[in-house]
Amino acid sequence: MTAIPVSPQHSDGTQPVSEAQPGLAEHLRASSSGQHRDTETRSFITELLSGELSLADYTRYLGQYAWVYEALEQLVDRVSQVDRIEVFDPALERLPAIESDLAALGVQDWRREHPPLPSTTAYITHLQSLTSADSVRCLAHHYTRYLGDLSGGQAIAALVARHYGAVPEQLGFYRFDAINNIVEYKRAYRDRLNKLRLEPGAVDTLVAEVDAAFTYNGAVFDGLAR
Repeated sequence: MTAIPVSPQHSDGTQPVSEAQPGLAEHLRASSSGQHRDTETRSFITELLSGELSLADYTRYLGQYAWVYEALEQLVDRVSQVDRIEVFDPALERLPAIESDLAALGVQDWRREHPPLPSTTAYITHLQSLTSADSVRCLAHHYTRYLGDLSGGQAIAALVARHYGAVPEQLGFYRFDAINNIVEYKRAYRDRLNKLRLEPGAVDTLVAEVDAAFTYNGAVFDGLAR
C-alpha cells in the first residue's frame, strides 16, 4: 500500500496533537473487547460456525453483508475525497468478492433475492447518514469490519468449507489477493492507527463508534437467526 500522510487537520474539525496517539490500536481492542465477545457469540454465528446450519444459511448471511459493504465502501470513498487516511486501502474492498461469491452460490440477483433485513437496513442507514466530514466514525467501521475479515474471517472461511462443502469460488470474501502476508498487514494496519494524531475527544468518538459498529453487526446476526 502506498503510504499516505494523515491530514494535518481532520475533516471533522479536530486538531492533531503534537505527538502521535500512543497505543490507539490496543486501546480500541481493549475498550471493545466486551462488545466484540458479545457479537461473536450470538446464536446465528455460533451455530453457523459449529456446523448446525447450512450453506443456504451462509448464503443468507453473505447476502446481508453485500448491503453492508456496499454502504461502507461508499462511505470510505466519500471520506477519502476529503481526508486521506492511510488505512483506507482499496486492497481491502470486499463488495466485488462478495458479489462473485454469491453468484457462485447460485444467487442471480442479490438485491432482489436477499433484501435487507430490518437490522441490516438500520446498519446501512447509519452508514449512509455519515458524511465526508465523519472521518473518525468512518474509521471505526473500517477498523471493525476489515480487521475482523483479516482475523476471524479466515477461520470463518475454513469452517464454512469444512462444514458445508463451500468451494474456493464461494469464499472469495475472505481472500485478499492483493495482500501478500495477512499477519504482517494487520500489524502494519495497527501501526498506522497508532500514528494517527487524534485529540482525546476524537478518540472517544472513535471508541463509541466502534461499539456502535459491533452493536449493528450483532443485530444483523440476530436478524438472521431463526
